[in-house]
Amino acid sequence: MKALGIDIGGSAVKGAPVDIKTGKLLAERHRIETPEAITPARMGRTIAAIAAHFKWKGPIGVGFPGVVMGTTIHTSANLHPAFVGCDGAKLIAKATRCPVALLNDGAAAAIAEMRFGAGRGFSGKTLLLTLGTGIGTALAYQGVVVPMEFGHLPHKGKSWEKFAAASAREREDLTWKQWARRLDRYIAEMEALFWPELIIVGGGVSAKHEKFFPLLNPRARLVPAEFLNQAGIAGAAIWGAEHA
Repeated sequence: MKALGIDIGGSAVKGAPVDIKTGKLLAERHRIETPEAITPARMGRTIAAIAAHFKWKGPIGVGFPGVVMGTTIHTSANLHPAFVGCDGAKLIAKATRCPVALLNDGAAAAIAEMRFGAGRGFSGKTLLLTLGTGIGTALAYQGVVVPMEFGHLPHKGKSWEKFAAASAREREDLTWKQWARRLDRYIAEMEALFWPELIIVGGGVSAKHEKFFPLLNPRARLVPAEFLNQAGIAGAAIWGAEHA
């Protein structure tokens, strides 16, 4: 079975059809830049454009960077504030004329990694981090994925993601060592709170994990996401196939 996976990020929307039995993308992902905070209506049109690119007519799963309860979006820290209170699944279904299921983007990445990636077969406590514009997070235990918003834990009067997300390194022109020092402190706080046995790091920066992993000192085993920056697309598609 196939489904279209959509990963909404702070600077782009990406999508591709996915084989949900393997988690593998069936085509090269299609990416549309969104450098400004676009409205929900425009987001619907953007996702419809990705669906049209693939001539897609089946189920769609969408990972959104915020709190999602049912089909309603409750937070939108890095996107347009009009998303708060929006029925995201209904909006996108209307724009694409396809059945749609919505979930948190960190949870989407965790689903892909726990089923088919770096967490496959591991039943202990896993913390998954996606490092991009913000910090997406999820916990998994005994194969059950729970969406979380640990990137928004307070630090110096702001959210931790303002200091330790991959975007902070680029925005402040930090060296890998400077940024890794911040990320290490963030991971230490996560470990003090949740005691994970495995930490999986995804997001675009995970493709360059060799530049900063040696600079980190976690207690848990630390591994890059096997799907790298495609985990969100794969996990969203799996969710869409099962819940749309």
